[in-house]
Amino acid sequence: MRHQKLFTPGPTEVREEILQAMATPQLHHRSKEFSKLYEEITTKLQKVLYTEKPVIIFPSSSTGAMEASVVNGVMKKCLNLVNGAFSKRWHKITEMNGVPCDALSIEWDKAIKPEMVEEKLETGEYDAVTLVFNETSTGLMNPLKEIAEVVKKYDDVLFFVDAVSAMGGVKIEVDELGIDMCLAGVQKCFALPSGITVASVSERLLERANKVPPRSYYFNLPLIYKYHQKNQTRVTPPISQMFALNVQLDYILNEEGLENRFARHEKMAKIVQDWARKYFDIYPERGYESKTLTCIKNTRGISVKELNEELAKHYVRISNGYGELKEKTFRIAHMGDTQIQDIKGLLALIEDILGL
Repeated sequence: MRHQKLFTPGPTEVREEILQAMATPQLHHRSKEFSKLYEEITTKLQKVLYTEKPVIIFPSSSTGAMEASVVNGVMKKCLNLVNGAFSKRWHKITEMNGVPCDALSIEWDKAIKPEMVEEKLETGEYDAVTLVFNETSTGLMNPLKEIAEVVKKYDDVLFFVDAVSAMGGVKIEVDELGIDMCLAGVQKCFALPSGITVASVSERLLERANKVPPRSYYFNLPLIYKYHQKNQTRVTPPISQMFALNVQLDYILNEEGLENRFARHEKMAKIVQDWARKYFDIYPERGYESKTLTCIKNTRGISVKELNEELAKHYVRISNGYGELKEKTFRIAHMGDTQIQDIKGLLALIEDILGL
């Protein structure tokens, strides 16, 4: 079966040289060679996140790191900011682990505003906040910097950020923003095969985790950090994916450069969003559109399923709307190693198929 070039918001297209890196012979994960690989990766990730905090490698999907944040980092009550499918998932994770929590829920096409967070935190009920920075289900980018400024006012409140579809494509200055855990899977803006989640972890979170009664074995942060200090993972790591991540980080930092990478994502976003407004409309409220994917309102009533079937004949693929938004919207990713000419070619093909 011939490969379809992916314009989906995860997994994203992976370059051939990255796939080749995964064929590197295996290391034993308790060897000095592995520890060297781990240290190289985590040091480079600190540069990507503009942080001096430890960056931990989770051998799991992003959902695992989301779980780790709330089971280790909440003593009193967690405030989950919900305006999409993945922020809703974080609230469900918190609930199902028996962690006290409330959801601040709003319409999915609206952004979480800082004053909403302020109103909740000034009650003194909460000691942690979860935010999905870039909601993959809706193509909405919440105002991270403004919300971070609010959370900073409350010394005992930890700030957890899901940057799953933003990290590596959008500048996130973890230390300046005061984020206690910033997490992302590598199958989106990092343009890698899935299997690894990376997360910065603050000293405040580690201190809290040592006080919270253990709620998890697999995602026990004090034990994970104990191994991290030895440049190892606590459990068996996905070594092949780590080889690929190391190679890709060299490319991001040394060949393309972070600022160039961020600028390319902004350019691609503008091209797609200008196109979407010309022929359709955009789902999230104006001013909060994602820089890594666009969620397009299906104002023409096209069959997104049939569009993807036609695109498949040209060996490309986009995404339907997520969950309740299926067929009401469709999503085009402009993230990872996708180039401007790739995006222009895709849009021209859609115009041709739809007769726009």
